[in-house]
Amino acid sequence: MTDRVTERIGIDELLERIREGLDRVGPKEAFDAAADGALLVDIRYAALRERDGLIPGALVVERNELEWRLDPQGSHRAPEAVSHDLRVVVICNEGYASSLAAVSLRQLGLHRATDLAGGFQAWKAAGLPVQAAEA
Repeated sequence: MTDRVTERIGIDELLERIREGLDRVGPKEAFDAAADGALLVDIRYAALRERDGLIPGALVVERNELEWRLDPQGSHRAPEAVSHDLRVVVICNEGYASSLAAVSLRQLGLHRATDLAGGFQAWKAAGLPVQAAEA
């Protein structure tokens, strides 16, 4: 067996590289995209959703389930995962993990997947709608 040598880069450089291929959106753009039929997907973990609230209408999917729930061909897909042409805006807390998640969705063929720059915190700071999480 031969060892495969791969380029070693840090997460900051990886994030910079993958963001070059994403058309990241700001909070108002994400709000408008949702009004035009885009699917907002909140991948924050439960404690953050409970603490800070939810974006009304966003699909909540834990990060470790994201690909299974959004693959239009998958056996565990969410009802909203109707097409590879679906515009998806992934939202994490501050806009880091969501970039990685959006690239993963693109690898599944969801070519319009992107993420919210600044994440949920940017959404909230922009004064966009937030609702309390149900206990």
